[in-house]
Amino acid sequence: MTLKVGLLVGREWSFPPAFIEEVNRREMGVVAEYVMLGGTQMDEPCPYAVIIDRISHEVPYYRSYLKNAVLQGTTVVNNPFMWTADDKFFEASLATRLGVASPKTVVLPNKEYIPGISHQESLRNLKYPLEWEGIIDYVGLPCVLKDAHGGGWKEVYICQTLDEVIRHYNHSGLLTMVLQEFIQWDHYVRCICLGQEEVLPIKYHPGERKYYVEHNHLSEELGRRVMDDSLKLVRALGYDMNTVEWAIRDGIPYAIDFMNPAPDMDVNSLTPFYFKWVVQHMADMVIRLAKKPRKQAKELNWAKMFTASRKK
Repeated sequence: MTLKVGLLVGREWSFPPAFIEEVNRREMGVVAEYVMLGGTQMDEPCPYAVIIDRISHEVPYYRSYLKNAVLQGTTVVNNPFMWTADDKFFEASLATRLGVASPKTVVLPNKEYIPGISHQESLRNLKYPLEWEGIIDYVGLPCVLKDAHGGGWKEVYICQTLDEVIRHYNHSGLLTMVLQEFIQWDHYVRCICLGQEEVLPIKYHPGERKYYVEHNHLSEELGRRVMDDSLKLVRALGYDMNTVEWAIRDGIPYAIDFMNPAPDMDVNSLTPFYFKWVVQHMADMVIRLAKKPRKQAKELNWAKMFTASRKK
């Protein structure tokens, strides 16, 4: 029996056809294609053994479809139930609980709210004004203000003063923002993590948004720590497709951002060398998951995650 892999994508142009071609040319009893949807009935069976999700964070209907697909036994990369629950404050707390170095982080109340929310009646549990001096004392200056649910370096501000923090916060609208310690890094690494087993640590410059093809940019000891901590994080989250960013200061890797469950896989971003690696290893992963499915509905008990660092 031929097993089907479905691909949900947005505007990206280079990864989808290359991935589909790579899976199909292997002729291993698994075929890949674009998912086509047009309204979904409740408890509707899903024809796919595996679905790769690259866009449901921007198309809510897709997210609803994928949750039903998990109930039908499909393996979704990445698990839509976990993705829905994740945010940058939660990931900072999770990293700390797991013993992974992470910048000091504070989640802030929204600046604005949807119509119908009365500041006098609906927000009685909120302190006002915010104790900005105490918050800054905790995270330090400079610091980073960013959207707790954002990605792609959108709504990210490096602030040198408290006045800058307040100015950007006052224009954050309905977004939930986090304020985070700024790590003045000596070296920066972005790891591509696949299947909760493979980690490819790539030299990266966040300001330039650029990968560098340099294979010996980490010492053996530091490289092992980066890879081990990356696996610790993606396994806790249950992400089979993710990138984990590390800002390295004085030999210590700090987990800056690891909520990237639909990471950039464009050939112009990754460079042809790393693009080829991603296409081939993504194909390896989905063929493996199609033939040996992992029932994600059984992964929804997160107790192990929350107690991972506690002594028995």
